[in-house]
Amino acid sequence: MGRPIELQAADGHRFSAWLAEPAGTPRGGLVVLQEIFGVNHHIRQVTGRFAAEGYLAIAPALFDRARRGVELPYDEIATGREVMMSLKRAGILLDMRAAIDAVRSAGRVGAIGYCWGGALADLAACECGVDAAVSYYGRHTATWLKLQPRCPVMYHFGRLDPYIPPETVAAIQAGRQQGTFFIYEEAGHGFNCDERHEYHAASAALALERSLDFLQQHVG
Repeated sequence: MGRPIELQAADGHRFSAWLAEPAGTPRGGLVVLQEIFGVNHHIRQVTGRFAAEGYLAIAPALFDRARRGVELPYDEIATGREVMMSLKRAGILLDMRAAIDAVRSAGRVGAIGYCWGGALADLAACECGVDAAVSYYGRHTATWLKLQPRCPVMYHFGRLDPYIPPETVAAIQAGRQQGTFFIYEEAGHGFNCDERHEYHAASAALALERSLDFLQQHVG
């Protein structure tokens, strides 16, 4: 469900995105922010699922500033990190804002992201004027806690996540005291992705239910 489109950021950078449209009148817009593996099959599927829930959903290819067409296997973590680290925050913000503008016609706009994208959803709440954000296991949020969200944000973490230890989650909670936090006792990193061995179906289903309720409350 969906189709590729091209967006243009305020600095003239042109980049790809995956747009999925609901069957009827949108209840709002939603920007889906990728993991370090690119806008791959899973991210396109997630974008389509949110469109099926009534949102005009878009997944911007944020890696396009460094390397176009990135879709990495889940075992190529080092490559994904290399591309991620080559990007500058200023460019990422411009691209997220372009994606938000692309779905703003639907009304209020939320952001939801996973892993790297989970942290970027928090950043969008601080810097991009979204109306709500949902962050799944976004470790990098801990690196910009001096910034503060300007809208409601929900955070999901797995207790068994080897990349985000409890002290990091505690630091994010301390820096985001207005946030809504959920910790999933049996889940690790990437627990939402049904194409990874880390997938934990029960945690993913509960997190999705909570996220949809949150988005319905704050976006539409």
